[in-house]
Amino acid sequence: MEARAKVVGHPVHQMLIVFPLGLLATAVIFDVIHLVTGSTTASVVSFWVIAAGVIGGLCAAVFGAIDWSGIPSGTRAHRLGLLHGLGNVCVVGLYIVSWFLRRPDPGHPSVLALVFMLVGAGLSLVTGWLGGELVDRLGVGIDDGANLDAPSSLSKKSARVV
Repeated sequence: MEARAKVVGHPVHQMLIVFPLGLLATAVIFDVIHLVTGSTTASVVSFWVIAAGVIGGLCAAVFGAIDWSGIPSGTRAHRLGLLHGLGNVCVVGLYIVSWFLRRPDPGHPSVLALVFMLVGAGLSLVTGWLGGELVDRLGVGIDDGANLDAPSSLSKKSARVV
């Protein structure tokens, strides 16, 4: 099943998810640095990286919803896509709560702010697996004619074998 939203022949959702995934994981790393070293700079970096990751996640969600709307209902892909999308909305929500809890003093996040972030990070492992299942196992977002010798998406030629 091909993605509905594409740029230069490639699915927009799959291009965008690297940003929130990488940024929100980076926030965890900077908070671990803060906890180990006491560096307030590291936790301030985490605060701003969370903000960027949340924005990226919301942008990716729009294109994920567009692609999900093209999956036939009643299929395993439709059910997994719904779980993947709703789960990622929860991930973004958990990081938003963490971000708001940090606002009074970004250099010294509360234990609760760290807990919300870590629960979000844990849930993102599950939703990331679901996304991988959708693409790698079920072929969602993949050109219907995908094969090892398919022409470049820039060639304007069909990837379908005739």
